[in-house]
Amino acid sequence: MNFKLTADAWVGVAVLVFAGIVYYEAAQIPASPLYARVGPAVFPFFISGAMALLGAALLVQGLRGGWSHEDPELTLLPDWRAVFWIALGLAVNLAAIADLGFTLASALMFACVSRCFGSKRPVADFGVGFALAAFAYLGFSVGLGINIGEGILEKLVF
Repeated sequence: MNFKLTADAWVGVAVLVFAGIVYYEAAQIPASPLYARVGPAVFPFFISGAMALLGAALLVQGLRGGWSHEDPELTLLPDWRAVFWIALGLAVNLAAIADLGFTLASALMFACVSRCFGSKRPVADFGVGFALAAFAYLGFSVGLGINIGEGILEKLVF
């Protein structure tokens, strides 16, 4: 069998590298003696193992010829407008979360990502994003007692 390192195989290598990074970072999580068998690193270890299995499968499939030739859509050029909207959403979230808080920053990011997918209703997208982010914030802050980005709105309402 003829193996060649195609672009598809490099995707498998990249996933394996990310699995190694997740494993390394999970190993750095301190375990309290209060945890008998299941500690805070169990889920990250599980994710790194799953990523490693998927990365290995992608690498093998890439070495056998890959998958991108099977779908003509995979050979199209990237939609740079969509990439722009996703990058803008991430940048806005990163810049705004410290001052505006998790809920408003996430709603802005949701509106940008919705635009990436072709939505032309930014107010409705912001509203949906706001509702989802508020629900997530309440789940973390009230349900788990974890502060994930308290801002103006969270201080007033929650």
